[in-house]
Amino acid sequence: MKKLIFASALVLSSLMFKTADAQLKINFNLNIGSQPDWGPTGYDHVEYYYMPDIDAYYYVPGHQYIYLQNNAWVRTTTLPARYRNYDVYHGYKVVINQPDPWRNNTAIRAKYARYKGVRTQTVIRDSRDKKYKDHWHGDANGGHYDNGRGHDDHGRGNDHGRPDRGHGHN
Repeated sequence: MKKLIFASALVLSSLMFKTADAQLKINFNLNIGSQPDWGPTGYDHVEYYYMPDIDAYYYVPGHQYIYLQNNAWVRTTTLPARYRNYDVYHGYKVVINQPDPWRNNTAIRAKYARYKGVRTQTVIRDSRDKKYKDHWHGDANGGHYDNGRGHDDHGRGNDHGRPDRGHGHN
């Protein structure tokens, strides 16, 4: 009888282990397809980009910029006018996968200050890696396109009717 109980317990515990293992695989997700054209390559999952040049964040799942304005953190789909000359394609982005990183902004700013002005990152748009073939090109608001300076051009491209390609000529 003891052997039967022991064998049953062993079988049940192995089933529970397999169930837990399967749940881990299901909960793991990739968001390569939702990362913007100007995001750095090499990351399968990104929650936030920190941009040391402008001390701001970009929330990848929500396609929102987060920046300090009047002593409050603001979320918008475009950067404010004060950042109109910032080129998201060439500015350095640090991947941060922690909730609400701006709550720890002083430490993050200090840790990544050395990346201000660095222009050496390869962005998804310029990658030849197959995993970026079908990446996200628009925002959550009906496929509007970022013009490379953090401003949505509503799919119009530049003034000449051509796609802007991230050069910011609006």
